[in-house]
Amino acid sequence: MYQSAEASWAIETHGLSKAYGSVRVLDGLDLRVRRGSVFALLGPNGAGKTTTVRILATLTGADAGRATVAGHDVVAARSRVRRAISLTGQYAALDEEQTGRENLRMMARLRGHSRAAARRRAAELLARFALAEAGDRRVSAYSGGMRRRLDIAAGLVGDPEVVFLDEPTTGLDPRSRRTMWETVGSLTQAGVTVFLTTQYLEEADQLADQVAVLDDGRVIAQGTPEELKKTVTAQRLDLTMAGQQAYTELAGRLGGRVLHRVPEELVLGVATDGSAARIRALLDELDPGREHIARFALHSATLDDVFLELTHE
Repeated sequence: MYQSAEASWAIETHGLSKAYGSVRVLDGLDLRVRRGSVFALLGPNGAGKTTTVRILATLTGADAGRATVAGHDVVAARSRVRRAISLTGQYAALDEEQTGRENLRMMARLRGHSRAAARRRAAELLARFALAEAGDRRVSAYSGGMRRRLDIAAGLVGDPEVVFLDEPTTGLDPRSRRTMWETVGSLTQAGVTVFLTTQYLEEADQLADQVAVLDDGRVIAQGTPEELKKTVTAQRLDLTMAGQQAYTELAGRLGGRVLHRVPEELVLGVATDGSAARIRALLDELDPGREHIARFALHSATLDDVFLELTHE
């Protein structure tokens, strides 16, 4: 029974700590990632997300604690971990003077494939990532989204068990980002475990089976996106103010009750249970003269709300 439970985890960390000089980046990090799932690690800049990925990918060592990836210790079995993983960062690591097909064939040859097997693998991956038509074009002519897809494809040449995606859609336009989401979804369908760091909360909401929020080097919340949303509030009432003065005054009165704010659109969001009675009571409380609130909209809580609440941003 114990071995069966252990085998269900693709990644486990226990008490990981890391400091750079006097700055503690990770402080006793504990994580568990189930095999074949998408796990999203969220946190403000400097929270330790990239450091976590670098430790798990054996690119840097922890000061304390231990971690296993695909069942292998990241220190004692570093070479086995590296054979079992793929790492894609924020910027595509490709040879821009080669074609997409040549990049994939080169990676396959470096993985030990024969020439014929490398050609077959390159063709398979180009088709899988909708790059077949662009396969014989130089990578320098690819769009940002195409490069990112090719970069992930290159990492899959060796059929990794675990794929690390460190902010993979940073800088992509919305259409390319959604194409990348479809790509990530196809990975888990093939049984691959995806460990994702992202600065886009919507991305984690769309993709992740489990989400962990990292702050000051510690996990401060973990669960499914829906579970985390319930820790903040079930609903959010967004109020569009009639003018800048009304926006400023209400924002000051609400203080810490504001869950969401968009100053350029004069919008303030507050918690509510979604019932008609509570919404009427809120409107009467916040704008008894019915002069300052121009309109309102009811929303389900988002991971943005969770993130802002938990990290106090």
